[in-house]
Amino acid sequence: MTQAGKVVYTAKTYTTGGREQGATRSSDGLLDIRLSAPGSARIGTSPEHLFAAAWSASFGSAIALAAQKKKTTLAAPITVNAEVDLNEADDGYFLSTRFNISLPGVKRDVAQALVNEARQMCPYSKATRGNIDVTINLV
Repeated sequence: MTQAGKVVYTAKTYTTGGREQGATRSSDGLLDIRLSAPGSARIGTSPEHLFAAAWSASFGSAIALAAQKKKTTLAAPITVNAEVDLNEADDGYFLSTRFNISLPGVKRDVAQALVNEARQMCPYSKATRGNIDVTINLV
């Protein structure tokens, strides 16, 4: 499904190799990392770490936006700890994710409402909806 809209930002990267011996660099040079497979002795990070970092940052921002829209004050920083699993099945690899979210000082029912709204707004959540099993825990 393609959505029409105004492009706000375009991230550009250049990647050589794959997850075992690869490297990736952003067009602005601010991201410049080596890639490695999970469990590898090679210095570098896995694509799953990058995905977890990007999605959790985006989800945290969506929670903050939901709080702002609902005029809810967040007394402390939002923390979103993401766990992205690389799973293997007969038909190949797939991902699953768990988010452990902390909203200190926010009543549980209010926190749950903010998380529910964030799930609808977060671009990563939209992009993966129906494709990745996601578990969200309020801690």
